[in-house]
Amino acid sequence: MGLPQTVGFDEQTNELLIIDQTLLPVRLEILRISEVNALCDAIKKLKVRGAPAIGVAAAIGLYAVAYRFEEVSEDGFFYALEKYAERINSTRPTAKNLSWALERMLNCAKACKGQGIEGILSAMKAEAVAVRDEDIKTCKLIGEYGETLLSDGDTVMTVCNAGALAAVEYGTALSPIYTAKEKGKEIKVYSLETRPLLQGARLTSFELTENGIDTTLICDNMAATVLKSGKIKGIFTGADRVTARGDAANKIGTLMLAILAKYYGVPFYVCVPYSTVDFSLQSGDEIVIEERDGDEIKSAWYKETLVSPKVKVYNPAFDVTPAELITAFITEKGVKKPSELGFKL
Repeated sequence: MGLPQTVGFDEQTNELLIIDQTLLPVRLEILRISEVNALCDAIKKLKVRGAPAIGVAAAIGLYAVAYRFEEVSEDGFFYALEKYAERINSTRPTAKNLSWALERMLNCAKACKGQGIEGILSAMKAEAVAVRDEDIKTCKLIGEYGETLLSDGDTVMTVCNAGALAAVEYGTALSPIYTAKEKGKEIKVYSLETRPLLQGARLTSFELTENGIDTTLICDNMAATVLKSGKIKGIFTGADRVTARGDAANKIGTLMLAILAKYYGVPFYVCVPYSTVDFSLQSGDEIVIEERDGDEIKSAWYKETLVSPKVKVYNPAFDVTPAELITAFITEKGVKKPSELGFKL
């Protein structure tokens, strides 16, 4: 891959390392994080984003924060650890990997009660490394399985960013494309700009071209025209949370693509690790959808505000694609229909 790891771990200084994605593609800058305010700020402001990357950052970040707790009793340590984990978890409510990673780190720490703070921290460090390494392996497997769906010369479409910048390496939705390239296949990609934060324009188009993939950027409202042309062989997206029946929450605009794909007969694939599946939720209606600041629409990318100050703004960060519109899920366990994953339609 042509970029450093999106989420890293300096095991000598016990710091979380992340690429600040708010600066891309103009500047590539690595942030070092070891304090809870900085970690929460990085997640909330999308300096680190993408469900897998958020999960890994939370795991490493919680350890880095805990490592710097002042000398306290075990009871005091666990009280602070749970409070900080709760605070970190509140930053992005939709992504399942965030709560999953924090719960995993808390369970690891609780399993070491009575071993002293040094023993607890040692176990947490090993667990954080395991979360990172498992993400790399999982995304690579998603690429291996997804690559089998691609033929040399195919053109595909994606929305938002579910590539290397959304995980430690490779990513989810873009992993099949990178793996196909490694195996000698030439794949072209149409990347939707993804309003309002332009993750497709700023991030997906950047990382794909940096890795030698033929990439064409289009506005979100051009998707139907491109799909109508018949050149798109499949749509590959990620997801931030998947329910027990297979409904998938992903960046706003994904539902629109799924509906268009159904109309034009284009396969629609959702690429996710099993850690993204929330079996406690049956329906997509139960997923909490994050609503973000309206200024992201009104003024984020303009020198001057181009919208009337009197206008109201509705800015949901995600929408939910029902399982019926999903051709298959591509996971670390293979390519499967929702019913084959244990989801109930």
